[in-house]
Formats: sequence, structure tokens, C-alpha cells
Amino acid sequence: MGILTTALLFIGPAYVANAAPLVFGGRTPLDGGRKFLDGQPIFGSHKTVRGLVAGIIAGSVLGAVESLFDPRLLLAGFMISLGAVLGDLLGAFVKRRLKIKPGDQLPIVDQLDFVLGGLLVGWSFFQMELVSILVVVLVTPPIHLVTNFGAYLLGIKKTRL
Repeated sequence: MGILTTALLFIGPAYVANAAPLVFGGRTPLDGGRKFLDGQPIFGSHKTVRGLVAGIIAGSVLGAVESLFDPRLLLAGFMISLGAVLGDLLGAFVKRRLKIKPGDQLPIVDQLDFVLGGLLVGWSFFQMELVSILVVVLVTPPIHLVTNFGAYLLGIKKTRL
């Protein structure tokens, strides 16, 4: 399998897991509105139970479809999706510690937290060459910015970036 194909197969479930909460999320905040030791929300109102579940399911479904091309992705798609939503939660946790409001930007973290989470959790099930990882890390920030702007224009997201 080629470098670009491997990178795209890996990143698909992570991208979908990261985007699905925008469409299917909402309602009950994952942290229940509780605060951390610093008095700030743990994750914030934008991270919801429905969004977490929707991200994992949507990314896993794409992984199942991709498993037609690479059977490892049947399980790896789930693990990559799980890692992506966990990475996004870690990014939200860090942003709250820095007193950055939900929806406000923290460059680099916002664009790569879900990718790094997907890599760390999914690695045991879907290894990639370093060059494929570099492709994913380099193409994700501009793709993330463009898709977020598109979601803003469609009224799915309240902020442009």
C-alpha cells in the first residue's frame, strides 16, 4: 500500500470522529458542568456525551467501510476514532486550563489534538511509516481550517476557525 493511501485510510476515521460531534452532538456536557481544581470547566459545554458517542460511532463506521481495502481497519477504525475523540478532549482540557473559551482557537492544538490521539490509540492496530505520519500531520492543519470555515458558512459551527 502506498504512503498516501495509508495516510488517507488512517486519517479518515479520525477526521470523521472529529467532525461528527458538530452535526450529531449537543445536549448534556460530558463534564456535567463541573469545574476542575482551577475553577474552570473540565472540558466545557461544547464537549457532550452525544458528541463523544457520535464521533466514535461515525469514525468506526468509516473504518468498517475502509476495511474493505485494509482488513486491519475493522478494529483499527474504532481505535483511531476513540483516540481522536480522546485527543480532542485532552485539547479541550488544556484550553480550559489556559482559560480559552469553548470555540475559541488554540492554534496547532486545535488542528492536531485529534490526530495525535488517533495515532497513539490506533498505532497498535494500524502502524504507518514515518513518512505517512508526516503527510497526515502536514495536511491536517490546512484541511481542518478549510472544513471549519465551511462548517461556519453552512451554519453548523458558530466560529470561523
